Amino acid sequence: MAAAVTYFDGAMLREGTASRDADRIVVRPGQAPAGAPLLDGVITGLFTDHHVHLQLVDPSALTSSRLGRVIDLGADVDVMRRYKARFENDGIDLEYAGPFLTAVGGYPSDRDWAPDRAVHQVQDAADAAAMIGALAAAGVGCIKVVGNSDAGPVLDDELFRAVVREAAEHRLPVVAHAEGAGQAQRVAQLGAARLAHSPFSERLSDEEIELQAASVSWISTMAIHEGEPYAHVVDNVRRFVTAGGELVYGSDMGNGDTPVDLRDSEIAALRDAGLKGIDLLRVLAPAGIGSGDLLLLPDGDPVHARRLTPADLEA
Repeated sequence: MAAAVTYFDGAMLREGTASRDADRIVVRPGQAPAGAPLLDGVITGLFTDHHVHLQLVDPSALTSSRLGRVIDLGADVDVMRRYKARFENDGIDLEYAGPFLTAVGGYPSDRDWAPDRAVHQVQDAADAAAMIGALAAAGVGCIKVVGNSDAGPVLDDELFRAVVREAAEHRLPVVAHAEGAGQAQRVAQLGAARLAHSPFSERLSDEEIELQAASVSWISTMAIHEGEPYAHVVDNVRRFVTAGGELVYGSDMGNGDTPVDLRDSEIAALRDAGLKGIDLLRVLAPAGIGSGDLLLLPDGDPVHARRLTPADLEA
């Protein structure tokens, strides 16, 4: 049982052959055998969500979702360690940052939705060093720092740089929540590697967009906004991508009524910002074709993606 297919290898569309190998489907590059049926659509690996909060949802639906890799950006690190062990058996790759690192009294330390031990209020450089060292030992893949001047105090420049330096000692990138006028530019200048949210508080100037594109990457999380913030984020993302900036998909799963799956409204927002075709697939960062379950995009549209089954090869 084999079919000629078009598949996405992470960079471009290629032609290959899909066949059943024991209990899984394998896609191999190269021309399919003569007479093999043609599978209509595009095959990819499962998608990646770079911004989730698994403590705020029932994560069990991940195992049947279109996601194969998720990055939790704010949670009790011990809960995440247990989740990681649990989901590895189901082929879900979970990475996590552990708690939000914020200023004393800073966002989201005063939010009822924040689970216990999901927020750490950084006292000083020594406290930052101790906390980041403990998180590194607990297996985090990045450090999440908050700079939300609209909702309370933020780390001053010196302490933010101390966090970045300590994270670098452990080879951990800093992902920053930047909210409020000037915060996106500030955290980028202070050494953040990635913004947890594409900037939405204000329309960045073209010069600021160029500087952002040269220094940090953005996680999309566009669909959580409406009104003026949505207009800002769509415009900023469109110009950021045009300037060569790296954009990756993230839904902020757990922020409101969000699916434990690909978020179709986030795909729509990315399209509003001009992402389509291969460029949209690249933002979704699907896993490699040879690494586990696969998706079939019947018309090449991620919104219509579903898990590929052996029955698809018989059509």
